[in-house]
Amino acid sequence: MLMNKPEPRIIIAVDGFSSCGKSTMAKALARNIGYIYIDSGAMYRAVTLYCLDHGLIDGDTVDTDTLRSLMDDIQIDFRPDPETGMTHTFLNGIDVEREIRSMRVSDKVSPVSAIPFVRTAMVAAQQKMGGRKGIVMDGRDIGTTVFPHAELKIFVTASAETRAQRRVDELRAKGIDVDFDEVVANINKRDHIDQTRKESPLRKADDAIELDNSHMTIAEQDAWLMTRYKETVKKLR
Repeated sequence: MLMNKPEPRIIIAVDGFSSCGKSTMAKALARNIGYIYIDSGAMYRAVTLYCLDHGLIDGDTVDTDTLRSLMDDIQIDFRPDPETGMTHTFLNGIDVEREIRSMRVSDKVSPVSAIPFVRTAMVAAQQKMGGRKGIVMDGRDIGTTVFPHAELKIFVTASAETRAQRRVDELRAKGIDVDFDEVVANINKRDHIDQTRKESPLRKADDAIELDNSHMTIAEQDAWLMTRYKETVKKLR
C-alpha cells in the first residue's frame, strides 16, 4: 500500500519595496499553511529605535563606532500578543511593536539598515531562525542574501502613491496622524537608499516571482500567494 508523502516544508522569502503590504501577506500565508512568520524589517526597525533612544543618530548620520560597541546589548525577539495572538517585536524584553511603526523610526531605518555590521548581525539571526524551514520571512534581501536557496521567492511592488495611502491608512487606524505628502517623500527616500546601498541592496532575485499588487484586494493577493505556494510544494513532492 502506497503512503502519501508528507508535504515538504520550505522557506518562503517575500521581498519588495516599503509599504507594499509584505508583512500583511506574509503573516496571512504563514497562518494559512501553519508556518512561522518572521518580520525581518521589524528587526532593523528595533535597532533604529535603539539608536534613536540612545542618541546615536544625528540627521541621517549614525554613530557607527558606538553602535558597533553596543550591538551585543541589542536583543530582539518575537512573541505573540496574549490578547490578539498577533506577533509583536520585543527589544531587550520590552514590547516595541507600536514604537517601531512610527514615522520617527520610519524616517531613519534605511540609513541604519544600510550599515554592514548591522546587516551581518541581523542576517545571522534570521538564518538561525530559518534553520528548520517551515517559515515565511519578509524583508528587502531575504531571497538574495538571507536565504538565496529559498524554494519560493516573491518580489512585491506597487506605485509609491498606492503604498503611501496604505501606510497613511494603517497609521491612522492606530491613532497616529500623518501627512500624505510626508509619507510619499519618506517612501521615495527609502526606495532610493534601499536600492543604492552597497550592502545587500534591494533587488529582485533572478528566480523570484514578481507581484504588483497596486490594484489587488487583500483576498486576491492571498489567493495568488496560496497558488504559488501549492505550485512550489507540488514540484518538490
